[in-house]
Amino acid sequence: MSQSNADIFEESLLEFFGPVRSYLDDPTVTEIMINGPDKIFVERRGLIAQVPETFPNVRALVAALRNAAQFVGKSVDAEHPVLEGRLPDGSRLAAVLPPAGPGGPYVAIRRFFKEKLTMDKLVQFGAITENACSLLDVFVKCKQNILIAGGTGSGKTSLLNAVSAYVPADERVIVIEDNQELQIQRDHVVTLEAKPPDARGKGEVSIRQLFKTTLRMRPDRIIIGEIRGGEALDLIQAMTSGHGGCLGTLHATYPRDSLTRLETMALMSDIELPLVALRTQIASAINVVAQVTRLRDGSRKLSHISEIQGFDTERNAYVVRDLFVRRILAVDAATGRVESTLEPTGLLPGCYEAIVAYGYDVPKAMHEAARALARRGP
Repeated sequence: MSQSNADIFEESLLEFFGPVRSYLDDPTVTEIMINGPDKIFVERRGLIAQVPETFPNVRALVAALRNAAQFVGKSVDAEHPVLEGRLPDGSRLAAVLPPAGPGGPYVAIRRFFKEKLTMDKLVQFGAITENACSLLDVFVKCKQNILIAGGTGSGKTSLLNAVSAYVPADERVIVIEDNQELQIQRDHVVTLEAKPPDARGKGEVSIRQLFKTTLRMRPDRIIIGEIRGGEALDLIQAMTSGHGGCLGTLHATYPRDSLTRLETMALMSDIELPLVALRTQIASAINVVAQVTRLRDGSRKLSHISEIQGFDTERNAYVVRDLFVRRILAVDAATGRVESTLEPTGLLPGCYEAIVAYGYDVPKAMHEAARALARRGP
């Protein structure tokens, strides 16, 4: 398809999505949710509201989805009722048609923004503080393995994109994703994307396959867009065998939960491993969890920076130390706006000596909080 023909096809596709076209062009909209032809919701700044636009009927919505499927080289119908792909601007589309989605089709479009979100902008938005940025910068440069955890729509991908700017410019970064979404802020980047099987069940390229190939491509850093399955065990074993500085995201509500989620996914692999051995490997592999959350007012915030310091076999629990924690100060009864603060806990990283050996230090605020904690005593 020539460039001009591709442009025509893209414009034609977007015409089929006419009822939501204005929201696809609106930079304040982060998600578009279509619950059948006559119920459309959009998310702006973390808040969801129904909008008046509708599709004329089910046929019109199905026609839009079939054109979207054609755009990404897939098919969608009663026999293939699930569609995942991207729109021309890169926005992620997920749809479920009847009979798998009675009352549908149901569609969710996660917007893709070409403007890169930097750590400075996250500070301006109040999502993170300069001190927390400084600590993450140190952890990345000292090759700590970092998981960015959070719920759906909490800002995991945005934070990962921004944190990637801390990777030294002379390092080779290999990115593995299900669907290409990350905007890694480095030049020496290799992006690999998983591929589902075709209609005959052939041609699949899984995250696990890509990960194993990645280890032979001389990576300085490995970034997995989202850890979802058995590739978790491969990642854990890579982290414990010298591949430091890995980054990835996964769905979890609290830092400790992210480790148990990682356990569950590692157990999906075809390698049998005693649970105690697996937990010990996870505790050794994951150094830091950066937890993001969406507060009740819709704002997305970094809630924790936590360090993993091992697995206590006697207590059968991971040893997790919070270095930064967000505390809720007040909620405005009229507007619902949440006032909060992200502060150091007074604990210094267990890897502090390694940080100093690399020629870095933690933020001054962490030292001050540590001294204040020492004065208060146990």
